[in-house]
Order: sequence, then C-alpha cells, then structure tokens
Amino acid sequence: MNTLLLSIILIPIVEIYFFIKIGSQIGAFNTIALIFITAFIGIIYARHEGFNTLRSGFNQMIKNEIPIYEILSGAVITFAAFLLIIPGFITDIAGLLLIFPYTRKIILGKITKRYKNEKEIKKSNFIEGEFEDIDEDNDRKI
Repeated sequence: MNTLLLSIILIPIVEIYFFIKIGSQIGAFNTIALIFITAFIGIIYARHEGFNTLRSGFNQMIKNEIPIYEILSGAVITFAAFLLIIPGFITDIAGLLLIFPYTRKIILGKITKRYKNEKEIKKSNFIEGEFEDIDEDNDRKI
C-alpha cells in the first residue's frame, strides 16, 4: 500500500485517539487551548528560524558558496510550520522537532546521507571507456 495513502488514513485516526485521551485527562477546553497555543508559539518560532536561515543563506551567497543546506532547511521549516498549523499533538511534536536547529540538522543529515548513498550506487553502474568512430566509407576504393 502506498505510504502517502496510509499516512493520510492513519494520522487523523492517531490524532483523534490522542485528542480523546488527553481531553479526558485535562478537559476539552484545555485540550483545545493547548492545540492553539502550540500552533501559535510554533509559528512564531518557525518565522524566527526562517529568518535565521534566510540570513545564513545570504551569508553563504556573499561568500560565493551555494546555500544548499539553507535551501533544504527553509523547505523543512515551511513543512514544520504546516505541521504546526494542522491541529493535533503528533503533528505538533513532529513540527517542533523539525523547527529546532539541532534535530533538523540530524534529520537533514540522515536524508542527505541516504541520497548520497543512492547517488553513489547509480554512479557505480557506469563503465568508463574510450571509443573511436570508424567511418567505413573512407576505406572503399573507387
């Protein structure tokens, strides 16, 4: 089964389960307030980290370097902000883990390491060699 389809089905089910469990412990109003507070604080922190990443990217470009990590980091921060907007505890935890620079660096490191390994495997499938084009028409005598 496709992982995207599976996650679309399972994430809301898990979120509803945690809403019910946490809501029964702290109350419905407190649960709703907690969801809004985490979303609000997370969005503010995502904005702050986004500006830090943007500043770091400009510094990389001033040094004539390509800001690859900053571009990836900006995309991850945007995704984390999206996760924080979606109501739920699991998505909030995932969003907060992606916003903090230390955990974001670990996650991006694992993703880029996997991508580099796949790229090296694809590169190893090539055979280098030299060739010479032989034109058969020049060998005929008239």
